[in-house]
Amino acid sequence: MNKKSTWIVAVITTILIIAIAGITYLFLRSEKEKKELVQNFELDKKDLENEYTGFAKQYDELKFITSNDSLSNLLSEEQVKVQRLLEQLRSVKATNASEIRRLKKELALLRKVMIGYVNQIDSLNRLNKELTTENQEVKQKYQSATQQISNLSEEKKNLHNKVTLAAQLDATNITFLAKNKKGKQAKKVKDIVKFQIGFTIVKNITAEAGNKTIYIRITKPDNDVLTRNSGNTFPYENKSLSYSIKKYVEYTGEEQSVTVFWDVEEFLYAGSYGVDIFADGNLIGSKRFTIEQ
Repeated sequence: MNKKSTWIVAVITTILIIAIAGITYLFLRSEKEKKELVQNFELDKKDLENEYTGFAKQYDELKFITSNDSLSNLLSEEQVKVQRLLEQLRSVKATNASEIRRLKKELALLRKVMIGYVNQIDSLNRLNKELTTENQEVKQKYQSATQQISNLSEEKKNLHNKVTLAAQLDATNITFLAKNKKGKQAKKVKDIVKFQIGFTIVKNITAEAGNKTIYIRITKPDNDVLTRNSGNTFPYENKSLSYSIKKYVEYTGEEQSVTVFWDVEEFLYAGSYGVDIFADGNLIGSKRFTIEQ
């Protein structure tokens, strides 16, 4: 082979080597770019999955802050839809660009729907807060009105008690005379045959006029009541009391003097004797007297 042929072969060989090297470089570069592109697709898909997962959690939070059953049901339906789309996304290849675009569009629509629900929940919560405040005001007004009614009732009760007290009869100037058989004041206990009891029912224009039953209790020093019969009783403060004398009077509202007598048939002894006078279920007069030996 001459020199010229050798030179031509060398040039061709060099060109082939350079071409092969260039092709190899381009191939490797293409594979690298393809790999980087697939990695980017995977990252985009992962980001999309994270957004879907976040949406599912947000629906849980929204259901937690609302007490409206209808709205809660709608949120549950949207959450199921998000989870269904998330499953679809996980089953899609990262290189499936058209499906990834569709799921991105679905996500954008879900975002708009969620914003609407957030606004609706905010409105309901504000309304509930206003209603709660209004309810508190109504409750306070009711409590205030109830307190006023209670105060009025108490005032009415006090007024009624005052009127009732003012309408009660009152016995004053109570006297207790021990008399002997000659009708004169007895000087010794053994000479007493009769007690004369006198008192004055004072004037009271607020008291109800008409027939009145007066009960007089005479008690000995040992607090035993002088009575003719154990059945001689009258009601007083939810119990029955024995009486010594019962007297009927016609009360007109004007001052009225009353005198009653008790024939002594019991054994008497010196000491403090009491006279209690009752009318209309009230104690209207009371006084104690001492009888000497």
